[in-house]
Amino acid sequence: MDPITPPLALGQKHVVVLGAGFAGLTAAKALARHSALYVTVLDQRNHHLFQPLLYQVATSGLSPADIAVPIRSQFARKPNVSVHLGRVTWVNLKERWVGGEGDVRLRYDYLVIACGAQHSYFGKSEWEDFAPGLKTLEQATELRRRILSAFEQAENERDAERQRALLSFVVVGAGPTGVELAGAIADISRTVLVRDFRRIKPSRARVFLVEAGPRILPSFSEKLGVRAHRDLAALGVEVRTEARVTAVDAEGVMLGSERLASRTVVWAAGVQAEYLTRGLGVPLDRAGRVQVAADLTLPGHPEVFAAGDVAHVELDGKLVPGVAPAAMQMGRAVARNVLADLRGRPRTPFRYKDKGAMATIGKHRAIAETGRARLTGFVAWVAWLFIHVWYLVGFKNRFGVFVTWVWSYLFSTRGARLITEREWRLSPKVASERAPHAGKVTAGDPTAPTSDARPPDGTTTTAAAALVAD
Repeated sequence: MDPITPPLALGQKHVVVLGAGFAGLTAAKALARHSALYVTVLDQRNHHLFQPLLYQVATSGLSPADIAVPIRSQFARKPNVSVHLGRVTWVNLKERWVGGEGDVRLRYDYLVIACGAQHSYFGKSEWEDFAPGLKTLEQATELRRRILSAFEQAENERDAERQRALLSFVVVGAGPTGVELAGAIADISRTVLVRDFRRIKPSRARVFLVEAGPRILPSFSEKLGVRAHRDLAALGVEVRTEARVTAVDAEGVMLGSERLASRTVVWAAGVQAEYLTRGLGVPLDRAGRVQVAADLTLPGHPEVFAAGDVAHVELDGKLVPGVAPAAMQMGRAVARNVLADLRGRPRTPFRYKDKGAMATIGKHRAIAETGRARLTGFVAWVAWLFIHVWYLVGFKNRFGVFVTWVWSYLFSTRGARLITEREWRLSPKVASERAPHAGKVTAGDPTAPTSDARPPDGTTTTAAAALVAD
């Protein structure tokens, strides 16, 4: 199939944007203001996602719709923008077209590669089944299911050792995501779920934060890292530094010769650029990021830009971090340089303005630093709250998230504690396969299976446990 070009007005240039994350959406919005350009946005999901708050979905603080907006809604009033849902599988730099699933094959005058990053398991991709990452809504809701199901299964479990494993949670990686997630799990177990169970005490849940380096939050100053470590300890989080994960399976993780028995493991220990960059035939760094020129273009291809987590950008000898403010600044820089071409002006090199970094730890603790200014405790937490609300896309999301957080703070509750099963069928056949004893035992039957009555393979057979099983 030959590549196609959308119906362009006379003299109009076609810009294709791959990915609607922070960099891609920012670039597309800036370019869409100019009628001399026709912009096509391609993404494998139909929504823009505010990734910094994914951990809140995973720990029942927010619902998925609170931190995501449909991409099409952002361009509904822009006739010079079209949106396509699909996975881009090929970029032909020589002939200037991109191809994807189905019949999508588009020519471009300018291309913006902003397809983001995914978690890196450092060559151990088989670990992903046992330790999901936290980059998508699907991963966040799966982690929410695993976390909440662990407490439900522990309530039904009579074996003390298995119960301890169910109530043990391991977070691998002590960057901002890992710290925030570990703190949130500890917080809900001690302030929210503690009222909901009768046989177990959720407050006794153990949360492990595992870091291969010498300290947590290495991107922050050492003083703030120490403060965060102390705040995590106050929540009951057990921090293990200089602890390298050597194995992950259904029973937990291995740290050298030590095993941490856990049924819920989360991976937050490193990222790599999306698959697409590996087929471009341009220089990449170890994480698969494109080593771009000063104006964020690919070497030898001035019409192709890379922005966000797929771009390796060094300024003053330091790598620009993979955070939302940096990605948005790159998106705006790309748009400025495309418009400079149209106006016959020289391009400008990308300049990153470091706006600082923040991390929240539990319900009302946080750390923040920008330049030489540092905040900790409740003041930092309030600053974190307002800044994150401000960066959300859309008034509805901003207002809804703010109200939800205020309610949660005042009443120590989380309304999104929903276990959504992966199996959607409700047919009797499927139900009987998932819970073979369901419907066969009447109330009070002394032969009813218990959590100690297990088939040879060790799978739980009670109907109640089947409803919450992984």
